Amino acid sequence: MIRQPVRTLIVTATMLSLTRCGYFDSRAAHKAQMSMIGMTSYDLQACAGIPASVKQLNDTTQLYQYSGTHTTPSWSGSTLIPIADVSTVLQQVVGGGGTTCTAIIRLDHDRVSEVHYAGDNDEVIGTDGICSIITRGCSRQPESTMKKVNGGPFGPVSAFSSPKTPNQSTDSTYSKQAGSVIPNPDPKSDQPIIVPRTQ
Repeated sequence: MIRQPVRTLIVTATMLSLTRCGYFDSRAAHKAQMSMIGMTSYDLQACAGIPASVKQLNDTTQLYQYSGTHTTPSWSGSTLIPIADVSTVLQQVVGGGGTTCTAIIRLDHDRVSEVHYAGDNDEVIGTDGICSIITRGCSRQPESTMKKVNGGPFGPVSAFSSPKTPNQSTDSTYSKQAGSVIPNPDPKSDQPIIVPRTQ
């Protein structure tokens, strides 16, 4: 039977190795994809900063683009232990070693409706870990319009895949600000699709 101090040491070593390899960065980035849904544009800019670019898609929809860069550690040469060579081989075999992330955040009716990541943004363990540098301000000091996402250090998000985007039908979008479903425009006429209400 493993004694308590040994068990604590094993758990601590495991947590430190996961932290160094990007596991918790990936979970933080994916958790932000859930907790930021519903934020106002003012709160988003207060915690994530001014976006690098803004694209107005129509009267009610905007795309905010944020970019982040993570510098890779530089290893000095060593004749005894070739750390730089070992690090390079590990990244080639396992993957990771990303340095850039682009976060594309969609706002409908001035509220965040989707958060997507792109770029060379994976660390050794998990996906999108580099993107946590963009959402870190919002995670560490949550704004009042953010969702609370519970689940502790191992739930409800994964380090290996993004959460699903909110369900949206093709003819309408739920607006949290309005508290109701807003009809989407018809692509042919750019007029809202009016769906008769059923009793």
